[in-house]
Amino acid sequence: MTAEQLGISPVLMAAANSSGGVMGKMVDAQSIVVASTATRWYGHEGEILRYVFFHSIVLAILVGGLVTLQAYVAPFSSMVVGGH
Repeated sequence: MTAEQLGISPVLMAAANSSGGVMGKMVDAQSIVVASTATRWYGHEGEILRYVFFHSIVLAILVGGLVTLQAYVAPFSSMVVGGH
């Protein structure tokens, strides 16, 4: 409903929401604990978070930019299936 009210493809917004959820998993506490356990690097969860946090910010900016291009810029908006 919100996407349609904004004049944006609901398909694009669903894909962006799904991508955001996956990116959030990088800085999820459970994922960081699993990573430290899997690598036997116990007690270094803070270091892992500091390393991954920068990458998650960069990826969020890139995905946000791509979604913005696909929503508003003509050549990119043609890549959206079922777009307006």
